[in-house]
Amino acid sequence: MTTLQDEQTGADDFQSLEDDALDSADSDNRQFVTFIIANEVFAVDMAPVQEIIRVPDVVRVPLSPPTLDGLANLRGKVLPIISLRRIFGFAEQEYDDATRAVVIDINQPLGFVVDRVTSVIDVEISSIEDVNAISSTVNTDLLSGILKNVNDYPMVMVLDFAKLIAQEFKAISTVTKSASMHGSLLSTSQTDEDEENNDELQLVSFDVAGQEYAIAIEDVQEIVQLPETIIRVPHSEAHVLGIMTLRNRLLPLVSLRHMFGLSIQEENETSRIVVVAFGNDSVGVVMDNVNEVLRVAKSSVDAMPSLLAREGDLADISEICRLDNGKRLVSIISAHNLFSHSTIKEALTTVDTLSEDSAQMNTNDIDDENSDDDEQVVVFRLGKEEYGVSIDSVQEIVRVPEELTHVPKAPAFVEGVINLRGAVLPVIDLRRRLGLDSVARTDGQRVMVFLIHDTRTGFIVDSVAEVLKIHKSLIEPAPKLSDEQSNLLSRMANLEKQKRMVQLIEPEHLLAGGDIALLENIAA
Repeated sequence: MTTLQDEQTGADDFQSLEDDALDSADSDNRQFVTFIIANEVFAVDMAPVQEIIRVPDVVRVPLSPPTLDGLANLRGKVLPIISLRRIFGFAEQEYDDATRAVVIDINQPLGFVVDRVTSVIDVEISSIEDVNAISSTVNTDLLSGILKNVNDYPMVMVLDFAKLIAQEFKAISTVTKSASMHGSLLSTSQTDEDEENNDELQLVSFDVAGQEYAIAIEDVQEIVQLPETIIRVPHSEAHVLGIMTLRNRLLPLVSLRHMFGLSIQEENETSRIVVVAFGNDSVGVVMDNVNEVLRVAKSSVDAMPSLLAREGDLADISEICRLDNGKRLVSIISAHNLFSHSTIKEALTTVDTLSEDSAQMNTNDIDDENSDDDEQVVVFRLGKEEYGVSIDSVQEIVRVPEELTHVPKAPAFVEGVINLRGAVLPVIDLRRRLGLDSVARTDGQRVMVFLIHDTRTGFIVDSVAEVLKIHKSLIEPAPKLSDEQSNLLSRMANLEKQKRMVQLIEPEHLLAGGDIALLENIAA
């Protein structure tokens, strides 16, 4: 990861070059930054050079041109990083201490990776020769001129970055800044689907000590990973793990293992916090791991048998859900009963006390949590990269079955079909759809079900990480790198403080019109 010191070093590099340029500036001359790529010497006009930095860590972008390394975070702004070696067809080379990214700003800042930046040179305009005078390994269409016998170099090729961008990145060459990000995700109302949902429950399921539980999705605000720091509360019950800060508010954390008297286990990388809300109160309940989002017919849900129903603190489980013909039983936890539990009451009282005593708590920040300034997204992973989709677009999340039924003469992009509560669901490997390398099936993979133009379709992802609320001010248009990418991955959440970038997918663009017709036939 590029550090502040690294950025300062890059800034110092550029400041030194600017000083050189000022020292040599002349009205009849032009200044150029010179750099080396694969032993070839190039130059770029000083005017569009914004800065020169060390090559930062990047987020890979599917469906982008192969010359793009990825997207970087440069002081809160998204910066595409592009390999000039790849553009010119030179052999790949590992980046080293001399490697730099030259940030060129023509409509939009872009970072071009070069092997080494050498100097700023001052050239008389009359001495710049036409490109037709040479024959080079580099396409002369990308050159604007030739400099001869400069700083001991017999020939320096001047790159025309405007032409280069137009040729390599057509979408970038026509990019315009978005006026605002006050728009929301496209959503439609489907009366038939609403009627169907009246007979179904949507549940978030999770494991605790090898047992499966679930909470109604409307009671789940979000799902987050365990923070690095949990504030322990002195003299509290063992059920209360402590307090964490979640976007400027204090959130109490409780352990479901402790509450249910189950065996104690240290939290690990699979543990998740399910933020449950009831009225104006919220509490983080620590689970061993989150499984999936279930869509369950009400006919498959039974009340807790009266013989097993309990009063008081053990009345949290109100219903039992029967899946897989009764082979899989999921205990449904009632948010109302959960918040009646003495442990939850104690945790909420602790937060109230801390809030009153803490001068750092700002009630306006708490009010903002319930405003329309947040987008709630389901974050999932493909490899190391994080992607997100609006929670409203996710129909459900289910495990990948051991075997998918392959359909003869189905399109190549269809992995197979599964039986989802009596309906045929076409399933697509999202890695293949985005042009990424395939991987072997794992227990962590999930099928995310989207409704795309009235057709339910499942997409296999490597893992589902969390449900996250993101303030709209942190969401910006993604750089337009290709037509397909700009439609499917048009926005991204730049979470600078967390050193994360989440690429936001628009599910309606996951399938083309002809693909949808084919999937409808398969489902039928």
